[in-house]
Amino acid sequence: MLKGLGGLGDMAKMMKSAQELQGKMTQMQEDLHNIMVTGEAGAGLVKATASAKGDLKALDIDPSIFNGDDKEVVEDLILAAIKDAQAKAADKAQAEMKALTESMGLPADMKLPF
Repeated sequence: MLKGLGGLGDMAKMMKSAQELQGKMTQMQEDLHNIMVTGEAGAGLVKATASAKGDLKALDIDPSIFNGDDKEVVEDLILAAIKDAQAKAADKAQAEMKALTESMGLPADMKLPF
């Protein structure tokens, strides 16, 4: 008579797992603001530091590149360093998401909304 209720335990377990995943996702999103990556250009003459969320946090420019004739080169190096930092931030965020999904027993290639 109660044979059909056996699935309720599975549903409760699934709901608990979903809540746990939501909590871990929220924590990971907060952690991504604190994880820093550094992109470089010009063999390290220009360095851009960004959070794993992609927010630019710092820019370090070697003074040796400041020559009035090289303004465009310096601008290109700055942009390249920022793009490198943003690409590294995206890679780091993706790696963190993959680790989270794997730790929860979800497929590694599962796309979640973050």
